Amino acid sequence: MRIAILDDYQGVARSLADWDSLGADVRVFGAPFANEADVVTALADFDVLVAMRERTAFPSSTLGALPRLRLLVTTGPVNAAIDVPAARDLGITVCGTGYFPHPTVELTWGLILSAARLIPQQVDAVRRGGWQEGLGTSLRGATLGLLGLGRLGTAVAEIGRAFGMRTIAWSQHLTPADAEAKGATHVSRDELFRRSDVLSVHVVLSDRTRGLVGARELGLMKPTAVLVNTSRGPVVEEEALITALTEKRIASAALDVFDREPLPAGHPLRSLPNAVVTPHIGYVSRDLYEVFYRDAVEDIGAWQAGTPVRVLS
Repeated sequence: MRIAILDDYQGVARSLADWDSLGADVRVFGAPFANEADVVTALADFDVLVAMRERTAFPSSTLGALPRLRLLVTTGPVNAAIDVPAARDLGITVCGTGYFPHPTVELTWGLILSAARLIPQQVDAVRRGGWQEGLGTSLRGATLGLLGLGRLGTAVAEIGRAFGMRTIAWSQHLTPADAEAKGATHVSRDELFRRSDVLSVHVVLSDRTRGLVGARELGLMKPTAVLVNTSRGPVVEEEALITALTEKRIASAALDVFDREPLPAGHPLRSLPNAVVTPHIGYVSRDLYEVFYRDAVEDIGAWQAGTPVRVLS
């Protein structure tokens, strides 16, 4: 059996689980694939693939071009980049792994603090031999707006209360009672954008949420406001955001997710001084990676034994 571990950017997969226990030929791919053709060429000879979240897409066309593939393991319990029905039709088993959300919640607050207190700029000033540059702002008494109040949004709200922030929220199906139970005040969609000092995005990417934050919504925000996105890049219209930042219609954006990942060299978001940018590391923590890869090995072993676990439907 040949196993490919994909998109191991940090080169840590082999050290975080007992791959030798599978008695298989295991190969690690550390760099992202350029396109679908590269995926098919590189992976044609593997029986099992272990995908890191949504870094490599597996639409029906890719799955159909991998006739040897019998098991596809994704880290995490869901993966929107895998066409699971197509895999099932092709006789490919798709399994997931365990997951917990607190690394993304923690990164969200790291981004909020970085943007509010100008931490990247201050670090850069010291490294260049300078000292204090710019004037940040504190969070106590400010309004935290949450676009989405599910598991992640609720956890972000809890920390916001510890900072002494007022919390407001909106999503399509959120009710005033649900918001109140989670420590937030339900507001209309437009009011969310108008009132928020920090607006943090926590909705799942779908046809309904793609482009949910566009030029109109950004135009409603305060010129002193910070937009934070640790959800998925396409929820925010990228060109509209770049324009808003360039023209300083909002103070800053703190982003961990993008339309295209990795973010291309020379992309405007890499150089805008009022953009705090991290390379999609919301879930990238040692403790969560240990769960991912340990469960992936367990998935493969169970599948080998004819009793697959955590099968996605």
